[in-house]
Amino acid sequence: MSYDAARASRASQGWRTVGTDANAEIQFSAYRLREISRDMVRNNPFAARGVQVISEGIVGAGIIPTIETKVAGMKAQMQALVNEHCDTTKIDVDGRNNLYGLQSLAARSVVEAGQVLVRMFPRKAADRLPLPFQLQVLEADFLDTSKDGALSGGGFILNGIEFTAQGRRVAYHLYREHPGNIVTFRLPESIRVPAEYVAHIYRMDRPGQMTGVSWFAPVILSMRDFADYEDAQLIRQKIAACFTAFITKADGGMNSMLGATSGKSETDLPIEGVEPGLIMRLGQGEDVTFGVPPQVEGYRDFSTVTLHKIAIGLGVDYASLTGDASQGNFSSGRMGFLRFSRSIENWQWNMMVPSFCDPVGGWLLDGLAVQMGRRIPARVTHTPPRREMLDPTKETKASIEAIRGGLSSRSSEVRKLGFDPIDLDAEIKADNDRADSHGLTLSSDSRYPVSGVVTQEINNGQ
Repeated sequence: MSYDAARASRASQGWRTVGTDANAEIQFSAYRLREISRDMVRNNPFAARGVQVISEGIVGAGIIPTIETKVAGMKAQMQALVNEHCDTTKIDVDGRNNLYGLQSLAARSVVEAGQVLVRMFPRKAADRLPLPFQLQVLEADFLDTSKDGALSGGGFILNGIEFTAQGRRVAYHLYREHPGNIVTFRLPESIRVPAEYVAHIYRMDRPGQMTGVSWFAPVILSMRDFADYEDAQLIRQKIAACFTAFITKADGGMNSMLGATSGKSETDLPIEGVEPGLIMRLGQGEDVTFGVPPQVEGYRDFSTVTLHKIAIGLGVDYASLTGDASQGNFSSGRMGFLRFSRSIENWQWNMMVPSFCDPVGGWLLDGLAVQMGRRIPARVTHTPPRREMLDPTKETKASIEAIRGGLSSRSSEVRKLGFDPIDLDAEIKADNDRADSHGLTLSSDSRYPVSGVVTQEINNGQ
């Protein structure tokens, strides 16, 4: 063999190798990984922080849908309906979240459980909604994984998802209620829901992967070991602190132990205790030795290395996971932040937008067609949350130079800030018109140079 790693040797002995596809690997592991991950998020602060950091990075304040149409006079009307529906809890079956809260729930569930489902429920005009549909975020547990196997005609069902012979999703078999529900006490019952009513969100790590796996899979053991290590160190210190002082006789025998459990001495008197400011008289031939608690050596070094490994496994930067910014300077922190930003963009544009936002965009257009009585040629674009700047002064200047140099468009730079260019232009015009109507000349008005001198075009009313 030309590859040393492929040779049978002591170095490669015991290496586990399998030739199964992604679905075979996930099928028998996803459930346990999901339950372990949920337990960690409930009880491990670093796991909880990991979910929070990633979901906030992907969704932030929300990935905003915008209607784009060339039909004159229709954009404002269509966008108003979309905003009224998405910006309120009317879009939520449970009436608790707006669209962006549902996005956050979905992102958290993807990180924690590996996948999440968003089901669309058509509504009637009598429901008096801005658009005739609502959404519900469902955990992966709603998939009826007992539905599995081949179907007539060459199709098949895998983990509750129904496919055609060509591998196209046609339906999801979903429980009516969460199988872990303790309210209704009914046996789980699943129904077949057409795929066009379901958005299935998960990170696809391998070709042909049809379901997701918890993002904590690579770091579960490291997080558990680190938690056990912290507990062991804490218990060690607690035990050491219990042994305050020891009284020994001249012959070397131990007479009593202070600061330990209650009991009686050889003279049938209570064992002495140590109190602040106490002066103790010793008997003939007695001596006192105070216990010295053990030092926690190497704790910080071990913690730093372990948490770096966990951060790498989750795809986040160390400072964001731990809140510890002391492990580097501004340059190293900026490099970590930029790497994390690239991961965020990847998860947004290669997972969240195509799997969640695009299906919702299609449902928005369908709802607009019903509400307006006709289908108007349009599309839905999506604007992710703004990317926070490390140095706003320098980065804003760089954006301006990129626009002026033809290396980027103004619309592109505006979208990076989380704004819709058309809405921003309308706001700028409205501000300028209002200032002009009141005869105001503001230094913030881009029509005027920074020096405050009015340009010739403006003087001429052009």
